[in-house]
Amino acid sequence: MVRPAPASQAEMRQRNLSRVLHTLAEGPLSRAAVAARIGLTRAAVSTLVDELLRGGLLVERGPGRSGSVGRPGTELLLADRGPCGLGAEIGVDHLAVCVMDLRGDVRVRLEHVSRGQGSDPAEVLALVGEMLRRATAEAAQAGLSPAGLTVAVPGLVARDTATVLRAPNLGWHGVDLAGLLPVDLGPVAVENEANLGALAELWSAHHGTPGRDRLPGADSFVHVSAEIGIGAALVVDGELLRGAHGFAGELGHLPVHPRGRPCSCGGQGCLETYAGAEAVLRAAGLEPGPGVRMGALSARCEAGEPTALRAVRQAGTALGIALSGAVNLLDPRQVVIGGALARLAPWLLPPVSRELARRTSVAAGGRNSPVPVTASPLGPDGPLLGAAMSAVRAALDRPGELVRGRAAGARWTATGLGGAADGASA
Repeated sequence: MVRPAPASQAEMRQRNLSRVLHTLAEGPLSRAAVAARIGLTRAAVSTLVDELLRGGLLVERGPGRSGSVGRPGTELLLADRGPCGLGAEIGVDHLAVCVMDLRGDVRVRLEHVSRGQGSDPAEVLALVGEMLRRATAEAAQAGLSPAGLTVAVPGLVARDTATVLRAPNLGWHGVDLAGLLPVDLGPVAVENEANLGALAELWSAHHGTPGRDRLPGADSFVHVSAEIGIGAALVVDGELLRGAHGFAGELGHLPVHPRGRPCSCGGQGCLETYAGAEAVLRAAGLEPGPGVRMGALSARCEAGEPTALRAVRQAGTALGIALSGAVNLLDPRQVVIGGALARLAPWLLPPVSRELARRTSVAAGGRNSPVPVTASPLGPDGPLLGAAMSAVRAALDRPGELVRGRAAGARWTATGLGGAADGASA
């Protein structure tokens, strides 16, 4: 996200403090390394670092590996106490909340199995609020206090608001979440779950999440988030592409069989009626419901059960057909499958790749192989983690407020945060 130029010296200082925090969010560094990353002098960075140390937002530890001649500098880390980000996910069959410290580590996580279709928004948000209160109480014992909340929802969210315009799989229309959430958790943002899954993929790649390799082109990809519905998000050069109205990525409602099954959106033959979690479970002979998730289907596939394998192959074929249009139109460097379908990767990805190989020869641009398709290591946790990461990154944009919040006991007033999930870079 492009930020306006600071209007005053004080704003410039806050901007530079934020740049230091965002740089250290990628991992421990010495003062000299931070200076090299952000293009300021060592003296200027040292002054900024001292201010952040006094404010309790950074800590120091022993000398790190410098990789250069000379004495290694003392490493700086973001504090693991003090401000934290809250993430919440409202799913069709579950609710989840988590607390993430400034380093990006999840410190508390709670989940509740529920049936969200046709649910009363006020009742759902009351339960989410109770889960958030329990999570923040547990976090407080570890010295953490909330600096903001981002909520992931499976629907369209009005730009710069907390209003869910349309969430067909929940049966929600025009629901303003801001007035239904606790008001003492910091600024509140609401975002589409597929967008947050994609941002979690992007940010965790930069953060160097253990157990994952950073692929070439990891800053430009299509991310598919598949639960009951199927959403997608496009990241180009490290930025989320939202579309003119903020609704880009409704992959689940691309028709793969124009005269096919009726969809909750009012259309026919939409992808999610063939490759959404409920559709795949039913095709495999499993009746969807609270607690019946992809683990059961994955176990049947591992056992070689023909009906389960056929259901997953058919879903992969439908997904590949839909994705071929996106790949031909957008030319991403890779496709990442997240959400519930990521658990089925060994059986799902081959038919997806076959369809892309058949249908995207022009977009391949002379490559000898089609666009790579991988399963996200974040799996179904992507939207929740992306929500918490978004809250943390938004907090790092406000270093002065974080320091004042710590001094005042970390009590902020909740407001709308429209662009908090855009992933503002340092």
